[in-house]
Amino acid sequence: MGSVYRVLALHCLVTAAGEVALWAEDSTLPARRPGRASKVVVAHPFAVPARTLAGLVAGVSDEVPVLLPSYPSGPVASPELVLDPLATRVAPRGQVRLTPWRVPVAKMSPAVFARHGVPRLGDVRTGASVRFLTTVVAFAEDLVDRGRVLPTIVSEEDGLVARWRPALSGTDSARYARLRDAVPPVLRAAQVEGLVGRRAEDVLQPALDAFVDSLARARLAGIRLGPVSATTTSASRALLVALTGDPLLEVAPDQAAQLADTLRTWRSAVEFDGPVRACFRLRAPEEDTDNTLDPTWTLELLLRAVDDPSVLVEADQVWRGDGGTVLRRWVSRPDELLLAELGRATRLFPDLDSCLHEHAPVGLSLDTEGAHRFLTAAPALDQAGFGVLLPSGWRPSSGVGLRLTTTSRGTAGTVSRNSMLGKGELVDYRWDLAVGDLTLTEQELTELAAAKVPLVRVRGRWVQVDQRGLAEGLAFLERARTGQMSVGEVLDLAGMPPDEDNLPIPVVGMSGSGWLADLLSGAIEAHLDPVTTPEGFTAELRPYQRRGVAWLAFLDSVGLGACLADDMGLGKTVQLLALEATSRAKEKKPPTLLVCPMSLVGNWQREAERFTPGLRVHVHHGADRLAGADLADALDGADLVLTTYAIAARDAPLLAILPWDRIVLDEAQNIKNSASRQSQAVRSLPARHRVALTGTPVENRLAELWSVMDFANPGLLGPLARFRARFAVPVERHGDEEAAARLRRITAPFVLRRVKTDPAIVDDLPDKLEMRQLCNLTAEQASLYRAVVDDMLVKVEEAEGVQRKGLVLATMTKLKQVCNHPAHFLGDGSRIAGRSGKLARLEETLEQVLAEGERALCFTQYTEFGAMLVPYLAARFDTEVLFLHGGTSRAQRDAMVSRFQSGSGPAIFVLSLKAGGTGLTLTEANHVIHLDRWWNPAVEDQATDRAFRIGQRKDVQVRKFVCIGTLEERIDKMIEAKRALSKLVVGSGESWLTELSDGELLELVALSAEAVGE
Repeated sequence: MGSVYRVLALHCLVTAAGEVALWAEDSTLPARRPGRASKVVVAHPFAVPARTLAGLVAGVSDEVPVLLPSYPSGPVASPELVLDPLATRVAPRGQVRLTPWRVPVAKMSPAVFARHGVPRLGDVRTGASVRFLTTVVAFAEDLVDRGRVLPTIVSEEDGLVARWRPALSGTDSARYARLRDAVPPVLRAAQVEGLVGRRAEDVLQPALDAFVDSLARARLAGIRLGPVSATTTSASRALLVALTGDPLLEVAPDQAAQLADTLRTWRSAVEFDGPVRACFRLRAPEEDTDNTLDPTWTLELLLRAVDDPSVLVEADQVWRGDGGTVLRRWVSRPDELLLAELGRATRLFPDLDSCLHEHAPVGLSLDTEGAHRFLTAAPALDQAGFGVLLPSGWRPSSGVGLRLTTTSRGTAGTVSRNSMLGKGELVDYRWDLAVGDLTLTEQELTELAAAKVPLVRVRGRWVQVDQRGLAEGLAFLERARTGQMSVGEVLDLAGMPPDEDNLPIPVVGMSGSGWLADLLSGAIEAHLDPVTTPEGFTAELRPYQRRGVAWLAFLDSVGLGACLADDMGLGKTVQLLALEATSRAKEKKPPTLLVCPMSLVGNWQREAERFTPGLRVHVHHGADRLAGADLADALDGADLVLTTYAIAARDAPLLAILPWDRIVLDEAQNIKNSASRQSQAVRSLPARHRVALTGTPVENRLAELWSVMDFANPGLLGPLARFRARFAVPVERHGDEEAAARLRRITAPFVLRRVKTDPAIVDDLPDKLEMRQLCNLTAEQASLYRAVVDDMLVKVEEAEGVQRKGLVLATMTKLKQVCNHPAHFLGDGSRIAGRSGKLARLEETLEQVLAEGERALCFTQYTEFGAMLVPYLAARFDTEVLFLHGGTSRAQRDAMVSRFQSGSGPAIFVLSLKAGGTGLTLTEANHVIHLDRWWNPAVEDQATDRAFRIGQRKDVQVRKFVCIGTLEERIDKMIEAKRALSKLVVGSGESWLTELSDGELLELVALSAEAVGE
């Protein structure tokens, strides 16, 4: 066996000087320090050398002492460091204690870290400290975005400087406290003389301050200060200069002191760090005051503990002393604190000033306008650190909006069979006004217009009404309450803001009758007539698949793009091929261009041959692919053209001038980065209809959904910048449920997602779904494969008997190793990423498995291949990967199984076929992947049964990886033929292969031209 794959674990710490220092562990270096114990601080034995570290991350090279948990013989390896799973190690002995070690580091300022972060490298796992500091940067970005920063003046080595600092209060203070409690010990591991360690506060506060200052200055970079006005002092201008450029404050000491006092007063008005805060509870008028002209609202005063929000003490208890005993664990004089808090709150809600003139204020009576003023000030009070309790059921934003009701002719079931419909069809419409989710009647509209107050009770619920919006909405209804508009106009209204469609107020809802209403509600699939299995289609579609094809055909008929986002394993490929067979049975059309990852080209080609043998398929790929007139002639005789994302980007000018009936993107998450070359290329290709296939329409950010939807229906979600402002930022950063609901309303008509747990799906699925995953060889694999075959053919002609059998079996092993990975065959511990088609397919599969929160078993008959995969997959997905092989002790084996079955352990389990193929129960996994085929299918079935057995609560998906055009594919066909004929195994192991004649052997191992990927 060759050397193990190398994995680095990257960590960071914050030095006493406030710098961020990055360092790393190397899995291939010895875990013990050489020599005997020493009293001086020695070098960390498996820390990455300074020269190697400099090639990974930018920064100033240095060496710092770090306190780490250690055995007497060496440091304890971090959880992120993946060591050689096959290495024999001597268990460390002795007590674990904090010991100083010298580690090479790359130092950088927090400002540089905030701007550039840490590059994501395939063979580097980021430790908890790096991930934590990245979270702190995200917190700083959020504070700067919301303007929750204030200037301050501090003294540094160079003199007085102006800095931006976070202004923490309310929920931001709580977020800071959670971060402070979560500071990883390694982040504060830099040894300070005389100290065993550093407090979390001493690390987090300076880092957050530095991140905020750097990010705020980056936002203000390039701002030019205008001329000095009559009201602007030289000191104020110097402060502005220092806050936008060089931080050094060039003012006289007395002016600097005056500025610092002013800034401290400003900060005290918005920050609060005490253990108890004032709380304001607004009570709505009782139900029986509904008919009064001016109902009375009550604002109650309370004190609430910051650490325990359930502790609420009313003001009258504070004045009587009843609640003092509850609060005295935090504050000695609750009465004085309440008055001080009221004084602070009057800056934000001046109505409270009257309470300060009372001896023992307990609350405030407000009219409707006063209650509205408080509701308006409530967010500012919350941000300033005060507690705010609003009436039950109150919604802070109940703006007036338009609700559109449409009536289209025909039902979804009839429309799906009518290809004449499109965006130009006219539908009847009616506009109504709504407040929140309440559609207003004519009488309610009249009463609201007459009330002329911002707070009104509608159907027993208090809502806030924008009187200006109400007036503009009423004026709009007078002009265009009813009429007709095209389907295209209705769809545009779903996604456009008011100012872009001549609407005075937003559209807050759409409903109606007919197929268009079903489409807009996202319920069109349920009302479509399922398609019958098309003629010439060799598979039997399941009921949910027939509904999916009907949905695709319906959107095709009305000229709208679609995103089929079914769970992995539900048959997106079959549904798309059925759509092609259905649409092409009616009329001759230009070909469909299908773009997919390289690893799936062969899979699509084989599936098309299997399910739609009448479909003419052309593969546009490889160095000898057609171009110009030759390609145009070939497309005249093609129905489906397969190409890859890389070729589509490279040949975009050529593909753009060819006629396409439909463009399909498989694994459409490949265009999630809208700025990438391949994303822009495929979105620019013209076609009558567009379909995106993906099991993960959103992986990390909503901008990925924008890119997919902009391909399927260009312009639906508007420009990316506006999409970010309207949806991405509110939803991702602030959890805005209203913005998320608007986005769902816009995208629901065009996204069909069914998951394996849907009640309508469960009954349709088999208990076990088996599939072949066809993989291409890389050019390197193909070259090695040919070399092995050529070497065998020379030797096999001269060999006989046992020698010939041994040669054949050895060659079979070598070829299977080549199909797995070049590094597996060579055994040289070389780079893993980007060299194997089978590994690329494994990464794609596991990415989807992990995204869905599920678990996978990966079986291989080669222990050394599993040993290669474990550290690579751990680094690739930044997660622990279990590995069970023949050298695993019984205790270790039981511990692994227990962790995996607990449901909270690692989600990826690599097993050698012999060691893990029998005797285990691993029902927490519902994905089984056979990385290299065993010649005896019964052995594979036994391994699959580790997950597919009593106790399994989910349907099991079994994938068998086969390299196209190699002996793996030919043997796979032979195995399946034998299984289909007699349900008997081919033979024991691989021995039956040795009986093949030279001609049969050559036919078996010969490499097909289609085997090679790009």
